[in-house]
Amino acid sequence: MTTLSHQGTLAIDDARIEYRMIGPMPDVAPTLVLLHEGLGCAALWGDFPQRLAEATGCGVFVYSRAGYGGSSPAALPREPDYMHVEALEVLPRILDAIGFRRGLLVGHSDGASIAAIYAGGIQDHRIRGVALMAPHFIVEDVSIESIAQARVAYETGDLKSKLARWHSNVDNAFYGWNSAWLDPRFHDWDITESLAYIRVPLLIIQGEGDQYGTQRQIEVAQEECYCPVDVALLAGVGHSPYREAASETLAVLAEFTDRILRVHESVAERAA
Repeated sequence: MTTLSHQGTLAIDDARIEYRMIGPMPDVAPTLVLLHEGLGCAALWGDFPQRLAEATGCGVFVYSRAGYGGSSPAALPREPDYMHVEALEVLPRILDAIGFRRGLLVGHSDGASIAAIYAGGIQDHRIRGVALMAPHFIVEDVSIESIAQARVAYETGDLKSKLARWHSNVDNAFYGWNSAWLDPRFHDWDITESLAYIRVPLLIIQGEGDQYGTQRQIEVAQEECYCPVDVALLAGVGHSPYREAASETLAVLAEFTDRILRVHESVAERAA
């Protein structure tokens, strides 16, 4: 187990994984583990982790997956199962390395899919709930179209220069995500089976104007999950609720987190 500081790196196999820890450490309070989007990193969460820690009283742990931010580059090309690898092979080691004891996974876009795969694939009693912002459970045409447009913007517009502010290896970050999604084999990607095995409460936050996914993603979760599924559909919001409607997203997350943790505390008290 790593001795955590407020920021640093974790050694996972041959990779250096950058992280930030905001608020109380995992041995003091529950921890919310934030999993970033396909072009995100620890820094791109902005002040959202700090605000989330203040709103919940929990510690908030953010990190950049290999290939992103200041973490080590990832081996390319990524295979279509790269999110399963992150969820089932890498994330368990990160949680153990930070001394994770109890809390929630909070994922955005690719990070939301990784959180869902973890919760369905690893019955981890430390995970009390899962909050997913703009998740992908199946591949939709709108997703592929938007990702193809992102490649044009990266190769002919200013998207590359914007992303280069946040990623030490910007081509590694962009093509690792973009090429995997545009791989013809990815059209069959489907994680609905994972949803059926989630045994903790689930929250989905999605913008009505999400350019990377429709409300079909919510319907899939409602159809496949046996666990409780709360939904917050935000009007006038696109793919990034935590940036586009930060206050509303924080309020929904804080209420869900408080409710889930209070239920567990109440059960523990009765058991004692």
